[in-house]
Amino acid sequence: MTTNQPAADSTTHIELDLWVDLVCPWSWIAKHRVEHAIAAFERPHDVTLHLHAFQLDPDVPIGGAVPVASHLGEKYGGDLEGGRLMTARASEQAQADDLVFDLDAAVRANTFDAHRLCALAHEMGGPALQSAAVERFLSAHFAEGLALDDHEVLQRLSAECGMDERRVSAVLASDSYADRVRDDEQRARSMGVTATPFILANGYAALTGLHPTPDYLALLRGAAVA
Repeated sequence: MTTNQPAADSTTHIELDLWVDLVCPWSWIAKHRVEHAIAAFERPHDVTLHLHAFQLDPDVPIGGAVPVASHLGEKYGGDLEGGRLMTARASEQAQADDLVFDLDAAVRANTFDAHRLCALAHEMGGPALQSAAVERFLSAHFAEGLALDDHEVLQRLSAECGMDERRVSAVLASDSYADRVRDDEQRARSMGVTATPFILANGYAALTGLHPTPDYLALLRGAAVA
């Protein structure tokens, strides 16, 4: 691997802030590409990745087991086939990144409670546990067809991540961490963000939308020598 010498010699710690929604296919792909970029960076241990909540469609009704393709087709003025065409592009991108998407099985979901649990995960175990929770929820939605607004599903998935089941139950029975989710969203909107993924390096260098892994690596190297 070619070493970027200025980045290698830098002592700058890099804080990456990545806004995602748990039902956004581009968010899952971006998360993996960012993680690969960090692994390829000259000083990966000097990078901290913080994940932030952003609901693309906060008004989605809870429940109903509506297929994602049907929801997309209806939302954008098409039909089921139109919704499937929208999901096909995401599936192709995912396969290139070794991610498994089964968007025929995926169901529409309101992600607010799942985002609250990701905030809980961060409090319990820092960025590592939060990343594990985000990853588990994304996989459950895209690969397993599980409803991320079903509290029983969220309880089980959280336990699989190693989160304390009693604390998860208490959060789901309350409005705990709602302010944390709204603060994440407001911070993004204050920067003009309207969609995910969105990434910010050290508070100033940003990329909007999905990018190739080399772009995220370049973002890291630029932040290291700025």
